[in-house]
Amino acid sequence: MSVRDRVGSVFKSKEDLDLTGGSIPRSLFFLSLPIIVTNMLQVGYNLADTFWLGRFSTDALAAISLGFPLVYLFISLGLGLTVAGSVLVAQHTGAEQPGEAEYAASQTVVFTVTAGLVVGGVGFVFIDELLQVFGAEPVVLTLATEYMRIITGGLPFLFGFAVFVALMRGAGDTVTPMVVMLGTVILNVALDPVLIFGWGPFPRMGIEGAAAATVFSRGSAMVVGVWIMLRGAHGIRINPRDMRPDPAYIRRLLRIGAPASLENTGRALSINAVLLIVTLFATPVVAGFGVGIRVFSMIFMPAIAIDRGVETMTGQNIGAGKLDRVSETNRFAAKASFLILASLGVLTFVFAPDIIRVFDDTPSVVAEGATFLRWIAPTFGFVGVLRAYSGGFRGAGKTLTAATIAVVLFGFIRLPIAYVASQGLVPLDVWIFRTPNPEGIWLGFAASGIIAAVVAAVWFESGSWRDGNLTDEVTRSEGPDGDSEPEPEPGVPPADN
Repeated sequence: MSVRDRVGSVFKSKEDLDLTGGSIPRSLFFLSLPIIVTNMLQVGYNLADTFWLGRFSTDALAAISLGFPLVYLFISLGLGLTVAGSVLVAQHTGAEQPGEAEYAASQTVVFTVTAGLVVGGVGFVFIDELLQVFGAEPVVLTLATEYMRIITGGLPFLFGFAVFVALMRGAGDTVTPMVVMLGTVILNVALDPVLIFGWGPFPRMGIEGAAAATVFSRGSAMVVGVWIMLRGAHGIRINPRDMRPDPAYIRRLLRIGAPASLENTGRALSINAVLLIVTLFATPVVAGFGVGIRVFSMIFMPAIAIDRGVETMTGQNIGAGKLDRVSETNRFAAKASFLILASLGVLTFVFAPDIIRVFDDTPSVVAEGATFLRWIAPTFGFVGVLRAYSGGFRGAGKTLTAATIAVVLFGFIRLPIAYVASQGLVPLDVWIFRTPNPEGIWLGFAASGIIAAVVAAVWFESGSWRDGNLTDEVTRSEGPDGDSEPEPEPGVPPADN
């Protein structure tokens, strides 16, 4: 068997999958698997910067850690905006409306890259004020500012690559973005030491070299992605004539994408808000939490992949008018995600100290980190259920519902429980442990995950996702003779119903 055949047996192309009529488990598996690999490659991207800057200087390593929350916040805004394009492309693809899918993709590219210019410009101007909020040492703050100025200047490229991944996923192709991501990771790994240390004819740029490598790699990936979409040979096609900004269509994209951006940024802000509570305790607690959160994010890669796969399958099946299949897809995804994450939770609970020790072998950090993991590990399955149904809501165009669950339940349940329980404001020592105690924070994590999963499942199974979703906008209306109206010609915007 050739290498190509071996790869083809593991990763299925868009043409090999029938998302609106084939086996749900098979389709979801082969749709989600490349997303898991893509996410792992993203981790490799971050590890490359950490590895080389760690060998350059401790201050540089601290500086990118300082800048990471802002990078995550900016990227979260971009990812939210791309959800609108992904959902519209998925629903038009399911409805067999290639012209409207292409128009949606073309408008989304223009809108997202423009948003990248705006966000990048604002970030570039106010980066000093934003970083000063963290109150770092002057040397670290200066390095972080140098790093972030280049990153914010390159946000249009980062947003551009993100929209390529989202649009291809909406069309049912997750393999092509995975291959492009592999190429950009290899390029970044090669450029990092060259630009950081100044190998060969290149000057020694230090932390700015890491930022330049990131922007150049993502910029190259964006160029490749746009070229692929212009050709239209894989997934979705974009047309230059459709890229003139359409205010009415942009309002539609904002209506869908703004809540998704709120959901993503809400998750990011929730973690940062919890960190403020964590910092009320000793350094080992802070360090243990930091390691635990990184482990937490790595373990949830399968759940995030299933989330995105469900989003695409829900959108395409709604477009095809197969609403019962939407319910079946979400239920199967919730069960599968629960089983996968619950199994990982068991392993995490058993080996929690060993997992923490891989990252930091300080006894006090191991003890605190292991305690954190053992509090949240039994709830992993519930968070898998939450992510599965969240993907279903977004695929149905109910992005505000998904955002509400993420922001309200995490912000108004996790944070109050974490603060009240950890600061001894109620006599929890009678029930569980002595307070003040950081275990109250871990209780907030565990409780909010379970509550959010139950709310998401009940909300989705109530059938509310069927009402007022994008089906009315995507499904072709009936003509005077009872026949479907023809699709608009490429280049003609679809009418708002």
